[in-house]
Amino acid sequence: MVQSARSRTVLTLYTTADDVQCHRVRLVLAAKGVSYERVEIDPSKPPEDLIDLNPYGSTPTLVDRDLTLYDTSVVCEYLDERYPHPPLMPIDPLSRARLRLASVRIELDWLSQIAAIRESGKAADAGRKRLREQLLASLPLFKASKFFLNPEMSLVDCLVAPVVWRLPWLGVDLGREGKPILDYGERLFHSQGFARSLTAEERAMRPQEVR
Repeated sequence: MVQSARSRTVLTLYTTADDVQCHRVRLVLAAKGVSYERVEIDPSKPPEDLIDLNPYGSTPTLVDRDLTLYDTSVVCEYLDERYPHPPLMPIDPLSRARLRLASVRIELDWLSQIAAIRESGKAADAGRKRLREQLLASLPLFKASKFFLNPEMSLVDCLVAPVVWRLPWLGVDLGREGKPILDYGERLFHSQGFARSLTAEERAMRPQEVR
C-alpha cells in the first residue's frame, strides 16, 4: 500500500525531472542538507494524491506533515525559515527586497524564454536569442559579487544556477563575453549541494560536469 504524503514524517517533494522551478527547490533543500522524499512525476499525468494535495496539480509541491505548499517562491522561503542554517537570505529588509525582486525579474524574463525554447521552430530560435541577450545584459550583476547580487549564496542563486546549468542543453552560447556567467556557474556546479540537487535527466544535460 502506498503511504500518503500527509502520513509521512519526512518532507515530501513532488517534482518533475527537468523543470527549472523544481530544480530550484531541490537546490534549496540540498543547500540546507535536509532529508526528504523525492517523488518525480509526469507533469502531463499528475497522480491523484498530488491533485488531492494541490488543486492545480502543479510542481514543485512540498508536503511537510499537514502543510502543503505549491508556489515556488513560497516553498523556498518556507524552507529557508524552517531550516535556518545556513541562511539563504540576508538579514536586512533592503537586501531581501532586492533579491526577491531579482527572482521575480528572472521568472518573468528568463524562464519565459526557456519555455519558448522548449517549444520548437521560430519561437525557440527567438527564445534563444532573447535569453542570450538578457543574460549578457545582466553581466554587471554577475560581476558585482561572488554570488548573484550577494556576497553569500542566496535563494536567488538557487534559481540562477539551474538556468545557467541548462544553457548548453538549450542551445544558448554566451561566447567569450559571457565568461563571468560561466565562471559563476562553475563555482556553484562543483558544490556538494548542487550535485545532490540533480535528477538523472539534469545530469544528462551536462555529463562532463558530473563526477
